[in-house]
Amino acid sequence: MLQEKTGRLPLVGGVIAAIAASLCCVGPLVLVMLGIGGAWMANLAALEPFRPYFLGAAIIALFFAWKKIYRAPAAACTPGSLCAMPQTNRIYKVLFWIVAVLVVLAMIFPYLAPLFY
Repeated sequence: MLQEKTGRLPLVGGVIAAIAASLCCVGPLVLVMLGIGGAWMANLAALEPFRPYFLGAAIIALFFAWKKIYRAPAAACTPGSLCAMPQTNRIYKVLFWIVAVLVVLAMIFPYLAPLFY
């Protein structure tokens, strides 16, 4: 049970870091598209200086998740455990690639944002 939780930790860390990295740019755009506005949205721009750190944390978390998903030895899973099931591995791989796409979008969004404003 502990092995499955630690295997999920880098993937969850990547998601959190990707969301944190995109708060300064994507957050205000999403709120404006939803019709929510106000001067308080400018406070989200205060996170812009931290964006490279969040992206770095997301890339590091994705590296550890990739290593755990694709490079983990098959002998590490005991037969009958959750990590030995092919469905679980497939779900982890799909989630990994979804998070990877989110991180890439967070990296290129500042260059795409002027197209939406």
